[in-house]
Parts: sequence; C-alpha cells; structure tokens
Amino acid sequence: MNAAARFLSPSEAARQLGISAKALRLYEERGLIAPHRTPAGWRAYGPAEIARCTEIVELRALGLSIGEVARILKGDADILSRVLTTHEAALEERIRQSGSSIARVRRLRAELGRGRLPALHDVIGAVRARPAVSVAFDLPWPWGGERFELREIRLLNYIVGPLGSGKTRFAQRLAEALPDAAFVGLDRAANDGAAIAARLDTDPALKAKVDERLALLAGDGAATSPALTSLLAMLLADRPGILVIDLLEQGLDAATQEALIADLRRRGPRARPLFFLTRSSAILDLDAVGADEAIILCPANHSLPTCVTPVAGAPGYEAVATCLASPEVRARTEGMIAWRPA
Repeated sequence: MNAAARFLSPSEAARQLGISAKALRLYEERGLIAPHRTPAGWRAYGPAEIARCTEIVELRALGLSIGEVARILKGDADILSRVLTTHEAALEERIRQSGSSIARVRRLRAELGRGRLPALHDVIGAVRARPAVSVAFDLPWPWGGERFELREIRLLNYIVGPLGSGKTRFAQRLAEALPDAAFVGLDRAANDGAAIAARLDTDPALKAKVDERLALLAGDGAATSPALTSLLAMLLADRPGILVIDLLEQGLDAATQEALIADLRRRGPRARPLFFLTRSSAILDLDAVGADEAIILCPANHSLPTCVTPVAGAPGYEAVATCLASPEVRARTEGMIAWRPA
C-alpha cells in the first residue's frame, strides 16, 4: 500500500460513503471492489477504492441492482443505454408536467390581474409539485380499531413486520381502503401459474407486454418462472387501482429479486404506486431505498404501524432490519411459522 495515501477501515469507509459496512462486504462478495489488506489481514480502503465505492453508491441510488451495477462497471453498453433512456423519459415527463404547471400558474396570475381572486384549492393545486395521495382507515384485529393514516403514498411502499405482527391483515385492510385497489395473494402462481397462462392466451396485448418484460429481466439475470410470469401479468395489466402484493419475493431467486426491484424503481414518476409485503433483504435493501419509497413497519407488540426512515439509528430501523433476511435464508425457511406456547 502507498504509505502516503489515506486508508480507511470498513467502518470509516462506510461512514464516509453513507452506507453500512454490510453493504461494503456485499460489494466485495459480488466482485465490485477489492479492498487492500493490512499485514494483519484487515480490510483497508484507499482513495481508488473509495472512488469506486462512490460510483457504486450513486449507481445504486438510481435504482440499479447489484448485477446491473457490475455490468455497468464492466462497460456494458446495453445497460448504460437503458439507464440513459429511462432518465431521458423521466426528464421529458418533468418538462411536460412543468409546462402544464406553468400554464396553470399563468392563468391564475391573469385572473388576479383582472381583479378576480382564484379559489384556494386551485392555488394549492397549482403550486404543489404533485398531488398528494393519502389513505386512512380503522385497523383490523389484532389492533383495537385504532385509526391509521398514511398522508403520502410513495411509488414503492414496503410493508414489513415479524411473524405474527398482523402485517398480512394490515395489507388486506389497506387494499380495501384504497380506491379500486386489489390484494394479490400468495396463490397467484398456483398450479404453476395455470390461471395466468390461460389469461395470457386470451389477451395477446398483455402477453406481449409480459414477454417483453420477461426478456428484459432475463437480461439482468432473472430466471423465468411461473411465479415471475404471474407477478408481471398482475403488474402490467391495464387497471386503474393500486396493487397490494403479499410477499413480492415469493418463488423468486436472489438474482430475480434484484432484477425485479431494480425494474420497479425505474418506472416513471407517473407510474402506479405499489404496496408489497417483504421479508427479503434483496427486495428491501435498506442502503438503496430512494426518496420516493416508504417503509411501513408492523411492530411485534401490535402497536400502531409506523413509517420508518431507512437511516441507521432512526426509530424502528433496527426492528425493520431484523425482519429481513437474504433470499438464500428465506428459501430455507419458506413456509415455516413461529412456535407459540399453548
């Protein structure tokens, strides 16, 4: 190692990068970085490693999976093209929204210039960045009928909680409260997805969209399966309401989970919001949660569900972290339930 260079320990590097030491270890395991080793065998991160990690963190902030980041770092032009295409579409959408907002503001100013006071709700709607979507309802058992309010629905909304916390009942009640929403249960791929396959056979337009998305995800390392096909058919169907999905990762391996959540993050700002339960650290990577994502924790003691900020030390952060496991661990424990004394 260069004696003049400043080398950081894993904890120091993680603190400087704003991520966890666990994330650094994951980057190393996936071959994205190769930290130096001290004579005693401890990992050390020099300026080059910190610079590479900064690139990885910023790429992850764009909603890219670890696999996609690895391909970009290797110079994969297809992934770079897709990232730029998605960003271009997002910029065009913002321009369109900005043009519409400017026109509304000008109309309101013209009314004021003519001595007419516009309605307050028109003023609020004109200056707000985007309409806030909210929901409120009385909680089901095992809660005591307390009122739950979610004042802003994000594009991706994770529902997390330990076994027995009531998160599935919460999700079902949420689907009832949201307008035109649907709860997607674990039976979505029953009989190897026979029901979905039959539906796709009678809906060529939907089948084309599903096949296109399957090919895209396969290029990112996803494995085609009835579980993934069924999930995509639900996500891509033309319907107005919000979906509330039970265990998004059900039946999907680690690479598929990473490709799927990265794909969901790439949707434009006008995409339909999604709620989904998860216990997978590949789906809910606490180091990659974006500004338009929310985490709802159903606590083990059945206190009110709460939104958790994905920052170490924030209230509820550790409780969320303990609910998550890697896809490999989740696969070994799938179908298991917690034992309770009589």
